[in-house]
Amino acid sequence: MSGIFALVDCNNFYVSCERVFDPKLVGQPVVVLSNNDGCVVSRSNEAKELGIKMGVPEFEIHELLQDRGVHVCSSNYALYGDMSRRVMATLSDFTPDVEIYSIDEAFLNLSGFGRSDLSGYGRRMKATVEQWTGIPVSIGIARTKTLAKLAAHIAKGSEKAEGVLNLIESLYQDRALEHTEVGEVWGVGRNYARLLRERGIQNALQLRDADDFFVKKHMGVSGLKMVRELRGISCYSLESAPPPKKGITVSRSFKTAIETLEQLEEAVANYVSVAAGKLRKERAAAGALTLFLRTNRFKKTGVYANSHTTDLPVPTSDTSELIRYAHEGLRKIYREGFRYKKAGVMMHDLIPENRIQSDLFDRVDRTRSGKLMRTLDDINAAMGPGTLKYAATGVDPNPRWKTVAEKRSPSYTTNWGQLPEVS
Repeated sequence: MSGIFALVDCNNFYVSCERVFDPKLVGQPVVVLSNNDGCVVSRSNEAKELGIKMGVPEFEIHELLQDRGVHVCSSNYALYGDMSRRVMATLSDFTPDVEIYSIDEAFLNLSGFGRSDLSGYGRRMKATVEQWTGIPVSIGIARTKTLAKLAAHIAKGSEKAEGVLNLIESLYQDRALEHTEVGEVWGVGRNYARLLRERGIQNALQLRDADDFFVKKHMGVSGLKMVRELRGISCYSLESAPPPKKGITVSRSFKTAIETLEQLEEAVANYVSVAAGKLRKERAAAGALTLFLRTNRFKKTGVYANSHTTDLPVPTSDTSELIRYAHEGLRKIYREGFRYKKAGVMMHDLIPENRIQSDLFDRVDRTRSGKLMRTLDDINAAMGPGTLKYAATGVDPNPRWKTVAEKRSPSYTTNWGQLPEVS
């Protein structure tokens, strides 16, 4: 007997977050841009109808955006992350078994609700999420995670489904599979989609009925599991506890190319501070740190890229210690005369903080370091990000390396100084 899964997918999530606090955007074409206001990363349905594609650079459609009155927002990941947590917390009221798949998607285990009206339960879930958070969602319910994902995709675009599609014992399951292009199936990438189309497999129904030997030969065991999931045989269980991260990367493109070592040091110190904070949230420590920088990769001349990895003597999440190692690495790969466009840091060889092995020659007071980092995090959590920071991150409020976000909305839910006001 297969399980019962629901996939909850937030509709146009970044745009929906912006609309919660700016209701005049509802019903209007809206796009959200990536870092440095570069490319489109979220679109309202109205923007999609104008032909705006996901990932298109803003400068290529600048005139279209102005001519058609499209509202443009800079990305606000602090807001989106907090709104995502609120959605996931709401979903946990409906079942304790929730797998947070991405910032805007979650799988739910509804196996204990087999005798309930699952469609009605899904509609109540949808209404509650939208009432409590303001975020519209689409919900797919099925015997496997792959079918639930497919059902949610159909529900999002179907007026008849009204945002909830239950494929369990449905008379229309074959029709749903037939109307789903093979490239839309969860786990079918671009290359596999091209291969399958060349073999005459155009939709999910044809993939479900494909020969097992053919699938295993060309798509491996994972492909065979995918096909069995389409047949209603559950091969993927719910992962309620996400696997520990193998690494943490923080990188940014600069709004203006920079040349001096001092400016690069400031940027790198900021990226290390963010990465170290993420380490501590994961209760982890890094055993190695990689620093990288590069010039504009689209230029034909003056191109340079390099990286440096430092194996840390003792795994750590101490911001000051990591900044010191990052700056040492930066000085080894920095070259004068180049205009740098991007830099970043990667923390890897991560281990749980309670498994750090001390070193006989370690000169750092680890107990004091831990207390200091906890105090730093507590104050910044209470008073707002950046309330306390290291001098190495700079004091200029608008440095050349700072990410462009000219149309960013306030952090309504995570910063006391930016709470919405009612007049």
